[in-house]
Amino acid sequence: MPRVLPIAERLGADASLAGRGVTIAFLDSGYYAHPDLVRPRSRIAAYHDVMSASGSRRALREPDDSSWHGMMTSVVAAGNGLLSRGHYRGLAHASNVVLVKVGYAHRIVHDDLRRGFEWVLEHRDRYGIRVLNVSCGGDYEASYLEDGLSRAAEDAVRAGITVVAAAGNDGHGNASRVLPPASAPGVITVGGYDDGGDGVDRGHYPSSFGPTIDGLQKPEIVAPSIWVPAPILPGTQAAAHAKLLEMLHACDDARLGPALAKSAGVDPELDALHERPASVLREAVMAKRTAQKLLSPHYKHVDGTSFAAPIVSSLVAQMLEANPSLSPQRIKHILVGTARRLEGIAPERQGFGAVHSRAAVDAARVG
Repeated sequence: MPRVLPIAERLGADASLAGRGVTIAFLDSGYYAHPDLVRPRSRIAAYHDVMSASGSRRALREPDDSSWHGMMTSVVAAGNGLLSRGHYRGLAHASNVVLVKVGYAHRIVHDDLRRGFEWVLEHRDRYGIRVLNVSCGGDYEASYLEDGLSRAAEDAVRAGITVVAAAGNDGHGNASRVLPPASAPGVITVGGYDDGGDGVDRGHYPSSFGPTIDGLQKPEIVAPSIWVPAPILPGTQAAAHAKLLEMLHACDDARLGPALAKSAGVDPELDALHERPASVLREAVMAKRTAQKLLSPHYKHVDGTSFAAPIVSSLVAQMLEANPSLSPQRIKHILVGTARRLEGIAPERQGFGAVHSRAAVDAARVG
């Protein structure tokens, strides 16, 4: 497994900015109040479930199958890296977040996503929402001239909210679809590329690309969408397994077998090997760490444009910290104008190119 560096280091981000004074809203399938968002103080300004009028913040303390995706997208953008001693923190690690649940792990419905936009638009002033990250998409292709979800996205942009949406991961062949809200013209649609985890360009990621049903070319920009550090959902079997594997990885040969015996029950496959030679145990532990994409007891690396989008959203928060007067239109103009073209990737797959964080922030300061 290659060395996976923090996103800020890979992008050469401006370390003086952290999204201070900026609120990023997220539309996703569910969330968890991860320590990287709530300690030493909670930066979750609000939580809303569009499908449940009685939904409360208690849901943020109850990990389930629908919690992990939104937890990861919000932490990728705004986590302070607490459980990694600040190592894996987002570019906007001082921003506030608003978490809006619009579905479940197995399904997000077009109209529920639209209702999430409408709630954010209604509450934008109350919570100071300037950025909206959407790492999910609707059910079907539709023209932005008629589609309610696309119109809601355009309304948000006109109201002063910079909307950032994942392009999707359907670009394996020569044709793919970009679904609402990513297909709306005012939205900043983010595709992906592979930087190898160390900031060195490797090639394209199979993210979705246009033209859209309206003939618009999407995405506008790309960001790292593989080897992205993200948190493991606490309180789950996956978290227990990660803790075990990282503990065993740190053991010397003499302690490896006894340590595994003391942790019996977490991984039956490893339990069956506890009396085998240390070399056999270590090989098995290494194979499982690689398969689980582990970076530490609390983080793993993930892939998908779902995680490229919050990288861009966090950069937008930095830009707004540098210059709060920027409009969504100006922010989009800066991002595409400062993007760098990637070699070996077709123009239609990368838009204007890879996001250039330092240049975007410098341009934002100018206005």
